Amino acid sequence: MLCIGIGLDNIDGVVAIADSFAEVYAAVGIHPSEFGGSEYHPADARLSGNLPAVMERLAALAAQPKVVAIGETGLDFYHEGHDDEAVKHAQRESFDAHLQLAKSLSLPVVVHTRQAREETIAAIRAADSCAAGVLHCFTEDWDMANQALDLGYYISISGIVTFRNADNVREVARRVPPDRLLLETDAPWLAPVPHRGKPNEPAFVADVYHFVAELRGEPLERLAETVWANFHRLCPKAVS
Repeated sequence: MLCIGIGLDNIDGVVAIADSFAEVYAAVGIHPSEFGGSEYHPADARLSGNLPAVMERLAALAAQPKVVAIGETGLDFYHEGHDDEAVKHAQRESFDAHLQLAKSLSLPVVVHTRQAREETIAAIRAADSCAAGVLHCFTEDWDMANQALDLGYYISISGIVTFRNADNVREVARRVPPDRLLLETDAPWLAPVPHRGKPNEPAFVADVYHFVAELRGEPLERLAETVWANFHRLCPKAVS
């Protein structure tokens, strides 16, 4: 499994978890919500004007064997305060810096995107990295997914696919080519049916697999083998 870093307070811990378990790998990055602009998503003041030093720290962590990707990074203009131009600018700067770091290290990028479709695709296209990446916990439409696929990206489907009002995610989960599909939990949030209302956990990915296998009309075992191979193709530093 991939344990994803989201901020200055947890990236070292994420790497430590990966180092402690043979089956766990890490990604290191700064989530766009760390540049928030409201009382619910306050900005991490340590990031302001300090992006080069943050990227140096990520680069040092990425040199460790169990770190196989850069992220979570991206753009999130959904939450209150995130539509402020200063917040948007800070997120764009961070996203571009993550993309360039990943390109320089030939590592894939774990991308979060919410209500920023055009901007996200434009940034990925501008980075033009051969290592590509994944749009994780995908919640957008097929048009965006298709554009990302054209740029070499993978699409990762979370437990949201089981939610009653997630027709757009189900359409994407059906249409993504087999060699570009990943599955996830995004734990501890977004627990899939039948665990709604509970804290999410990695074991619940089994429910995502069962649902997506039925949705795509595929044998469960074949889907599992496909996603396993896709992960290792996207993250070649991971050793099975």
